[in-house]
Amino acid sequence: MWNDKELKEASGKDMPFPMLSDQNGNIGKQYGVYDEEAGINGRAKFIIDPDGVLQGFEVLTPALGRSVSETLRQIRALRVIRDSQGKSACPSDWKEGDETLTPGEDLVGNVWKTIKKDGDKQ
Repeated sequence: MWNDKELKEASGKDMPFPMLSDQNGNIGKQYGVYDEEAGINGRAKFIIDPDGVLQGFEVLTPALGRSVSETLRQIRALRVIRDSQGKSACPSDWKEGDETLTPGEDLVGNVWKTIKKDGDKQ
């Protein structure tokens, strides 16, 4: 219904990936976002990798809109991390094409030395 009534009207396109309907709240209950009193799922997103491992989630109040561009940024960053087999880390505000960081003890407490406060690389 959201695709037909909202997305198509706003963008003129269908959702480019399958969407899930959880009318009985079975999945929402498993993820802890089902509101029993209201009988609906809360506004939430879950990023699950190809191995079925939960890599990220966000739960918001219904009145707060979500950022599609931030979700896509996170998915792209998770792909880089996965492709590097954990040898790369993507800091906050990382965008596709930006340099990554190398995880390790030397990085702990020193990310600020690599990235300026305004988000630009040094």
